[in-house]
Amino acid sequence: MKNALQQIWIFYRDGFREMKLGKTLWALILIKLFVLFFILRLFFFPSFLKGKTDTEKEQYVGSELTGRAGRGEP
Repeated sequence: MKNALQQIWIFYRDGFREMKLGKTLWALILIKLFVLFFILRLFFFPSFLKGKTDTEKEQYVGSELTGRAGRGEP
């Protein structure tokens, strides 16, 4: 089992070392993920619950869930 895992590790390690275009593509993928999950989150998904107590959070979430259910929203 250990030998098989070691061979798999060596296979992928050597494959990534030999990449030319692949390294550039992985860099672009990581930059895109950073932008999607960190930068856009700051501008489009503000924290409505920041600075509220646990009771206020419970009331807010409960009112949103029951209010949306009453309006027919998912």
